[in-house]
Amino acid sequence: MRQKKRVIAVLVGILGVILLAGACKKKVVAPPPPPPPPPPPPAPTVTLTAEPSTVEKGRSITLSWGSENATDLDLQPGVGKVQATGSSTATPADSTTYTLTATGPGGTNTATARVTVTIPPPPPPPPPPKPVEVSEEELFGQNVKDAYFDYDKSDIRPDAQQTLTGDADFLKAHPGIRFTIEGHCDERGSEEYNLGLGDRRANAAKNFLVNLGVSADRIGTISYGKSRPTCTESNEDCWQKNRRGHFRFGM
Repeated sequence: MRQKKRVIAVLVGILGVILLAGACKKKVVAPPPPPPPPPPPPAPTVTLTAEPSTVEKGRSITLSWGSENATDLDLQPGVGKVQATGSSTATPADSTTYTLTATGPGGTNTATARVTVTIPPPPPPPPPPKPVEVSEEELFGQNVKDAYFDYDKSDIRPDAQQTLTGDADFLKAHPGIRFTIEGHCDERGSEEYNLGLGDRRANAAKNFLVNLGVSADRIGTISYGKSRPTCTESNEDCWQKNRRGHFRFGM
């Protein structure tokens, strides 16, 4: 009996020691959880417009932009670094896509604006110049030639026939023109004789034209003999120039 009580006392003592040791041990406290990571910085936003979006070559456009959350803005081509908001004019030589690049702590973003450059149509051609109005008298002077004669002759020689044929063609094409044929002679012979010779020469030229279809009532004749020479030297070259049927506008 005494032996049993001793065993119980020993067991109670051991249990007391265990309980005392557990009571003396410090309680461990769990550490607090770490704080959540900070949110990432917002990505930059950017807008870009071009007005007008279609322009004729040589005309200007206006580029306008805005951005948030960006520390660097670069507008290309040709503009470069810009502020967060603003506008700028440009004159693109060709169709161009403008690009605005926004960079910030949150990354990079871009915006574009397309400008179409057209070639303007060529200017209309200038109006044709007004035709220069030439009077009938000027036309007459440009186209009607004198007929020349041999010494002391009133016959229409071959070269004069060709000249008078050309005169007739022009005169028939301008039926409203009236004119006078003057008969002229060189200085040799009397005044009276040369007046008669000049008259025969003027009428010979008139009759030739009439035979070619030029109306006789459009043609006047007069003889100046040797009184109105066109050349005053006394040699054959000069005399030949004076032996002529000269055409004068008007009657």
